[in-house]
Amino acid sequence: AHLSAEQSSPQAPPRLPLPDGERGRPQSAERAPRTRPQEAQRVKPLPVLRKRSDFLAANAGRRAATPGFVLLVHDRKDGDPARRVGFTVSRRVGNAVIRNRMKRRLRALANEVIAANGCAGADHVLIGRAAGVERDFDLLRKDLVRALERAAS
Repeated sequence: AHLSAEQSSPQAPPRLPLPDGERGRPQSAERAPRTRPQEAQRVKPLPVLRKRSDFLAANAGRRAATPGFVLLVHDRKDGDPARRVGFTVSRRVGNAVIRNRMKRRLRALANEVIAANGCAGADHVLIGRAAGVERDFDLLRKDLVRALERAAS
């Protein structure tokens, strides 16, 4: 069988760049400055407790329980006015994804509320509860403010 070399239907011409470049972009080196979104102001996070001995010492301090978490406040009595914070969420709350979500929520609360209303020179430990995962963030914020007031008295 003999096949013809001619194409039966016309093809689109190949894409070749225009001789003077793309018309969509400015060709000069100087461009008009782009408008940038407002950069978010980062809040400096509180120092975080890492050592087990700090958590055990905080357990001997004042305690305020709420539906979403338990707050422990321990005065260090070392003359340092810095507020420190620690977070713990047990396996009873849920799997790793849920525990990490709870810790992120507690971290956001602490950086917002304890930085402003916490006891100076004290360690604050937030122990997550299962009800805190689904609790509204505004309610958690109000609970933390009330718990700080109770622990300070």
